[in-house]
Amino acid sequence: MPRGQAGQVLATNLRALREQAGLSLSELARRSDIAKGTLSQLETGAGNPTIETVFSLSNALGVPVSTLLAEPAPDVVLVRSTDLDVLSSNAVDLRMLRRLDLPDTVIEVYDQRVRPGAIQHSPGHPGREHVTVITGTLRVGPPNAPYVLGPGDYVSFPAQAPHIYEAVDGPVASVLLLEHRTPVSCVQG
Repeated sequence: MPRGQAGQVLATNLRALREQAGLSLSELARRSDIAKGTLSQLETGAGNPTIETVFSLSNALGVPVSTLLAEPAPDVVLVRSTDLDVLSSNAVDLRMLRRLDLPDTVIEVYDQRVRPGAIQHSPGHPGREHVTVITGTLRVGPPNAPYVLGPGDYVSFPAQAPHIYEAVDGPVASVLLLEHRTPVSCVQG
């Protein structure tokens, strides 16, 4: 592994994982069969580990190799809606704020603005929709029996069936979460 940013990522992850496990440098050295001085260098970002060293640390800490080598997710993610591209239709403007990849689900978070004077018709798509209205009054759901939501109201429904979005009496600001179940892959061996 090259020194520099990758070495700093390993250093940060190694120190955090060791402390999280409640292990001293001496105990991790014993479990991984890596010299204490080498571990100390790795934790300060000064070391240059081999593949074998990283795999030994992975085994000793009981974590995947990628946990040692991947940059940790930031504690704070700031997204400015005004900086994002807009996906527009005749009645709706969507800005994707975030995509969350969970083990068996993908969640997309959107800033959704619904304009009055038109109805957004969706023929249906995979997943489940979760809608929370921030301002305005929104008619949403099945075309023949939509729900009417006001500020603070929430509705969730399967997105496979046709559904509509309509601003009832002026512009609507809302948050749309699209939830998609991902197929579980089977590994054969």
